[in-house]
This record gives sequence, structure tokens and C-alpha cells, in this order.
Amino acid sequence: MMTLTCVRKRFPAVGDITICRLKCSDETLNLSSSAQLRHNSKENIPPSSKGDASQAQRPKQRTVLGVLSENQQQRRSVSKGERFSRHSSVSGSSQRGCTSSSGFDVYVEEACEVVLSASGQEIVSESYHRETETAGLQNTDMRLLLGLSSSPCQESSMQSEIDDSLLSDEDLFASEYTEDIHHHLRESEMKLRAKPGHLKNHPEITSDMRVVLVDWMVEVVQEYNLRLETLHLAVNYLDRFLSGTALVQRAKLQLVGTTALLIASKYEEIYPPRLNDFVYITDSTYTKWQLIRMEHFILKVLAFKMAAPTMNQFLRLFMTVHPVSANTENLALYVAELSLMEIEPFLHYTSSIVAAAAFCLALYTVTESLWPDSLSNFTAYTMADIGPCLNELHQLFVRAENHPQQAITKKYKSSKYCHVSRITPPDTLLFP
Repeated sequence: MMTLTCVRKRFPAVGDITICRLKCSDETLNLSSSAQLRHNSKENIPPSSKGDASQAQRPKQRTVLGVLSENQQQRRSVSKGERFSRHSSVSGSSQRGCTSSSGFDVYVEEACEVVLSASGQEIVSESYHRETETAGLQNTDMRLLLGLSSSPCQESSMQSEIDDSLLSDEDLFASEYTEDIHHHLRESEMKLRAKPGHLKNHPEITSDMRVVLVDWMVEVVQEYNLRLETLHLAVNYLDRFLSGTALVQRAKLQLVGTTALLIASKYEEIYPPRLNDFVYITDSTYTKWQLIRMEHFILKVLAFKMAAPTMNQFLRLFMTVHPVSANTENLALYVAELSLMEIEPFLHYTSSIVAAAAFCLALYTVTESLWPDSLSNFTAYTMADIGPCLNELHQLFVRAENHPQQAITKKYKSSKYCHVSRITPPDTLLFP
């Protein structure tokens, strides 16, 4: 029951003021608070971010790249009749399949997740147990980070809003800072890039498996409304980790990709998904503890260098220097994102070169213009520098419609991205 009481009082300095007080019973207050909480939850939490409630209702099937053990199957809290599972082990072919293995147990490899570094040196040799989570960590900063990551990222499961236009970040790329920003990004990209051919150190992993993994990561980023930069950073972390390690097992490849998304979302998102969400997206193939341990391994291998320049950052910078239409902007994003799936040949090029090739290809497709003079002067890149990567990117653009993995193509068919994946690529590229 609510009661509104108004009292009129005279104050010498300001005159008459009416003061109203709203009184309500405890029961009414509790109901109002609950309703307000539900209202806030609907406003701030995207439908795809389900948190703990996601375990009770699963609106769509899950792609699982690893193999479930019997212990994991017993831990699932939802009955088989209410669940739909789509298990696909990353196999040697590019198609998703399932290879069951009842002998696989998530607790078998408690000693370490990654056996050797690229140089052959052991990364971790001691066992990790739940009751001594951080006892084996000798570095103070490492203990602090692992301790923080053992709890959910945020109490709220709110997600970041949908990406704004690339040209809306004017504060970051103010005209007086663009040259300094570009110079810094160009220096950093040489230090924080993956090594071409790094899969040679991992006999159980093929390039097709990585393609399936990146395609799945694109779906996760879309479902949780994460920023495009989060995807680019996660792929960078994935490849740099594989470059610095050896003998990563096939069953742990999705664990590496999921943890890379976890770290990238912590770095980039205002409200990153919680740890439970990352367990959920793998259909509980991996546990919280496995994600926390893998987070520690990845951060250790990457030496905590998370601020890696990406193609997305260079594209934003290029479009600040040389503004383009929405179609050209989104088409450049599309072809750049397609290159994330292919190790060969795109890891042989720096992020700035691939971004320049994506920008040039999009501009040529929409307006039949090539690399503009403004960007040629700004980046010191000529068509001779961009040409080889541009040809490779054009071939990827032509093949995209028939690619086995269609998450990126389907994503850019939406109105949000101006349906740019429906644009017919040019048959040939004509440039000096």
C-alpha cells in the first residue's frame, strides 16, 4: 500500500517549497524491487546471455569441438530429454564430425596442459590440485591474476552493446594523434604477431581444425554481442599461443580457443561474459578449473602482452584518415574477418598489410577505386606493397560463398552490415 503525503514549508532564502514523501509497506516495496530488477535484467542482458539460467533452458544447439568424458556427462544438470547437443570433434577434414572416446577423462592430464615450449623446454612440470590452486605459482603478479580470474568476471552478465560505426570513435583517433597512433601500431605489430607455420609444432592439429575453431569463435562473439575487436584479439592470442608452444593435443584446441575469448573479452569488453558462460558455450566439455588453468598458461606464454594491434584497429584508423561509405566500410570488415580463418598465406603478412588490402579490395569492389593517395602518404604503402596480399584476399573473397564454414558470410548478410556478403566480388583486379 502506497501513501503520498505533501507538506508545504516556507524557507527564508527560497520561499515556499512543497515536500512530498512516498510511503509504502514492506510487502509493496519488495514486489516493486523485484519488478525493477526484472526490468533492469531485460534491459541490460541480451537474450543470448543466459548465465546460470542457461543451464535450465537451451534455445539452440551447441557446437562442441572436444570429446566428453563419462564424468563430464554425469555432471550435466539437465536431463537428456530437455537438451540438444551437437558434438563435433575437430578432425582432419574441414567438416564437423564426432569421434567418441570413452577413455578420455578430463582429470587424466592434471600434470600440465602444454607439455613443451617451441624450444623444447617444459613450461609446467608440477601437478596442479584444487586445494592448492595458486601454490605452484612463483610470480606474485601471476598469483594475483589467477586469483582474480578464479571468480566470475562480473556479478552482472550484461554484455557490451553492438559495435558502433568504425568512424564513431573520434576521441581515440583524433586527427592530431593519428600519425602517432599509426607509428605505435606499426612498431607493436612486428613484436606481437604469430609465426607462420606454427602448426608444424602440433602434430595433432591441422589447419582445417583451426578453421572450424575460428568459425565457432565467430558464432560465440555474435551470440554474446561482443565487440569485433574481441574476436580479432582472441584469434591473435590463439595463434601466438600456438606459436610459442608445442604438442598441444587436439582435444584441448577448443579449450585454447575458448580461453583466448575469455581473456580477450576481459581486456576489451565493459561487461565480459562470466566464467559460467564460457563453460556453457562448450556444452560443459571443459570445467571452470580447466579454463582457469589454461588462462594461466596462455598469459604466461604471451608474457601478459595483451595489447596486440589487429586488422580491426588499422581499418578504423584508415577510415578515419579516408572516410568511406557504409557499404565499403562493412565490406572491408567482411573480407578482413574472412582472412582470420586462413593461416596460409595471411600469417605471412602483417596486420596493417592485410587491413590495407581489405580496405583496397572493398573500395575497388564498391567504387572501382584503388588505394587512395591520402592513405598511400599516411602509411607509406604503395600498390606494389599491397598487391600480393590483395590478390590472395580477392581469391578468398571469391571462394567465400562456397566455403564449408559459413558463420562469417551469414553474419555479414544481415542488415546490420548492409548485406555486404551478398555483393558479387569483381572477377579480376586491374591495378598497376
